[in-house]
Amino acid sequence: MGALDGKRIAFVTAPVGVEKAELEQPWSDLTAAGATAVHLAPEAGEVQSMVGDVDKDKVFTATATIADASAEDYDALVLPGGTVNADKVRADDDAVALVKAFIEAGKPVAAICHGPWALVESGALPGKTLTSFPSLQTDIRNAGGTWVDEEVQHCTAEGWDLITSRNPDDLDAFGQKIIDVVGSR
Repeated sequence: MGALDGKRIAFVTAPVGVEKAELEQPWSDLTAAGATAVHLAPEAGEVQSMVGDVDKDKVFTATATIADASAEDYDALVLPGGTVNADKVRADDDAVALVKAFIEAGKPVAAICHGPWALVESGALPGKTLTSFPSLQTDIRNAGGTWVDEEVQHCTAEGWDLITSRNPDDLDAFGQKIIDVVGSR
């Protein structure tokens, strides 16, 4: 049996710009641990990943829409990065509402690289300590969070689990921390 058998994990992306490794590796890690992963986007269908901000890479398939998703149906939420992706996600009202719903339900939220922009937009960072791509640290501080430069940060303050990492170099630690936290629930 896997640590995440029976767990459902929502991955939220925009239709374009998600950093390939930040979607692909956590997905692989969590499903290998037994989770059922579901890719949510504004519309079901093709999602164009990138490597960096300019190089298009693999096309993934979102099988459900963010607007139709409910935090009740999932055990955790993952917000991959990619500058373009994260900027589009934070500007999507349905995505921000879903992030808030996970937080209000006390369910774990994991974000990597630029993924924490949706958390900034949600207004849920006061009292939280997190990491991200370094260029987000002012946004995080202005939103009331404490920014740290660490491979992976797990914060339990304010009644919900937040797991964050800085960039694709941190993916092994990021995936393992999600498995540890969600698997212990």
